[in-house]
Amino acid sequence: MQTRYKTVGVAGAGAMGRGIAQIAAQAGSRVHLYDTQSQAVARARDEIFAQWDRLHEKGRMDATAVEGCKARLLAAGSLQELAGCELVVEAIVERLDVKKAFFNELEAFVGEDAVLATNTSSLSVTAIAAGMKRPQRVAGYHFFNPVPLMKVVEVIAGLKTDPSVCDGLSQYAREMGHTPVQAQDTPGFIVNHAGRGYGTEALRIASEGVADFATIDRILKDQVGFKLGPFELLDLTALDVSHPVMESIYRQYYEEPRYRPSNIAAQRLAGGVVGRKSGEGFYRYVDGKAQVPDEPPTPKAGEIPPVWVSTRAARRAELYQLLKDLGAKVETGQSPSVNALTLVAPLGFDVTTVAVVERLDPARTVGIDMLVEDAATKRRVLATNPATRRDMRDAAHALFARDGKAVSVIRDSGGFVTQRVVAAIVNIASDICQQGICSPKDLETAVTLGLGYPLGPLAMGDRWGPANVLEVLFNMQTVYGDPRYRPSPWLRRRGAIGLSLTHVEE
Repeated sequence: MQTRYKTVGVAGAGAMGRGIAQIAAQAGSRVHLYDTQSQAVARARDEIFAQWDRLHEKGRMDATAVEGCKARLLAAGSLQELAGCELVVEAIVERLDVKKAFFNELEAFVGEDAVLATNTSSLSVTAIAAGMKRPQRVAGYHFFNPVPLMKVVEVIAGLKTDPSVCDGLSQYAREMGHTPVQAQDTPGFIVNHAGRGYGTEALRIASEGVADFATIDRILKDQVGFKLGPFELLDLTALDVSHPVMESIYRQYYEEPRYRPSNIAAQRLAGGVVGRKSGEGFYRYVDGKAQVPDEPPTPKAGEIPPVWVSTRAARRAELYQLLKDLGAKVETGQSPSVNALTLVAPLGFDVTTVAVVERLDPARTVGIDMLVEDAATKRRVLATNPATRRDMRDAAHALFARDGKAVSVIRDSGGFVTQRVVAAIVNIASDICQQGICSPKDLETAVTLGLGYPLGPLAMGDRWGPANVLEVLFNMQTVYGDPRYRPSPWLRRRGAIGLSLTHVEE
């Protein structure tokens, strides 16, 4: 079996090191697994061997391949035993001082042409390589857990990394059955950077009292197609892992408002309420199963009042047709009658602002999120304002639930839930491209494989319109006065002239 690196060292026998060693051996490399704790290496080899045996039992590996892999996975008793390796991948504790000390010690043993890679998820590759004799051979090689199943790896060039090193690591990633994406050495690289919009904006929405955790999760799963809601995801990854990453990226970017963490997460972390593994996070867990509160029932409304739709509503024609399909009596005058339920469908603005600007009676005004076309969503989202009467809220809820589609009613919010989160995701991804951290293609690949989003963030922006996303951000910035919502130049320019967000200048 031909492979880019015939002899590979893996330092660190934890979950990441085990996974890297497994796929490296499967690629045909002779792998030396090292850890300062020799018993950890023994346990790791036993677990990897058992994994190969299970793959054989399932018919995914034949007996010859299993025996070959086992023969190629060797225990290294000391760091010196990695001296003959063509590639050494470090997967030890995520501390800059420890990693720097490790590579400085390792450099004394390996050959001059050996490639040294760090599996860091958040530390600077440039800083790790600083002070070494040959920093040009050091690169980031960030795998995701579980390594054999997460088929993407970030190949990170430090300030002095030779491009040929990243090319070689990318080739080797393909030999291991993974998809490489290349990025410059910046906080969070691609995946952890691009992932800031989902959880942090959802936390911001919850902190404003717009909706509870379960409602926000339901909306983003049903309207956008995320496999897990943001709070389900935070419970799965655990706040003792995810919150420090939020804080680290925020600080490394000198308190960039787009990445601002939430005191909700900080407080829960301080209290040990970190997620599924602790039995309680944003949800409580019984026997490993989340205890999700039931959805509020659809209210029993009497006669539905006539409905008037704002002349500035997004997807106005589609909304008219939907109301007719639901059997509503639709008013078509320039202004609503004194008894009408008044519907607004803003992009980025809150219901209160629209009611004031359009001189509507706020007591009868309800908003509906129409960013996503109704036929493509499993849930409709309505928003009240502080003055909305209960009978009008209930009438709107009952009307939009007539055909059996789920309905969530939230408190007033610029951008509802979906608009806010989608806009944050698209905007941060656009700025990654603007900074030249990676190519649009690699960004889309990294996020879909690394985070499991239903669409890449740039494709998400294209799907619902760069101009619409731009409008959401401009209007949210007006509502909140917060620079976190300022549009990236990449998005602003492409949205303004009708280009795809994946467009690269010639």
